Amino acid sequence: MSRILTVSGSPSLTSRSATLLQHVSRTLLRHGHDLEHLNLRDLPPAALLHAHFDDPAIVQTAGLLEQADGVVIATPVYKAAYTGLLKSWLDLLPQYALTDKTVLPLATGGSVAHALALDYGLRPVLSSMGARHIVQGFLVIDRYIQPTGAGPLAVDEEIQPDLGTVVDGFLDALPPSVEVRLSA
Repeated sequence: MSRILTVSGSPSLTSRSATLLQHVSRTLLRHGHDLEHLNLRDLPPAALLHAHFDDPAIVQTAGLLEQADGVVIATPVYKAAYTGLLKSWLDLLPQYALTDKTVLPLATGGSVAHALALDYGLRPVLSSMGARHIVQGFLVIDRYIQPTGAGPLAVDEEIQPDLGTVVDGFLDALPPSVEVRLSA
């Protein structure tokens, strides 16, 4: 199966976009894919703010990305743009870090107008980094990810069919798995 890196671009500890990413991750795991998860908020702030390309944590994330066949990036949309945290991390990666990768961009935002941040903000950056295929992105409006009583946030059932279609498109676009068989 494919190796997939999931990337949370939210600076918040409790995040709708992180909840969305967890929901999608469960689907990917059910399909048998190997997942690595990266919370960008856990990276050293000084490395991100001062462009320390050689910071060990930044180098490690570039290595995780290099090993992945696919990447799922989730970000909240603030003021019509994906997070500065995500932008800072992308800026520290090698120019063609997404070469031969299949990418699924996801976002959460207050209104459907925020979907433009995926197509006109994030997609061009991902494309410039050499992504093999950027599948149809998906925006979930904030009201569809709500607390479940005293527990964590949950993705509303109403949007799950559309989200499932987007995730299926990502799965179909992943490069075929290569099975190595040893002859006896």
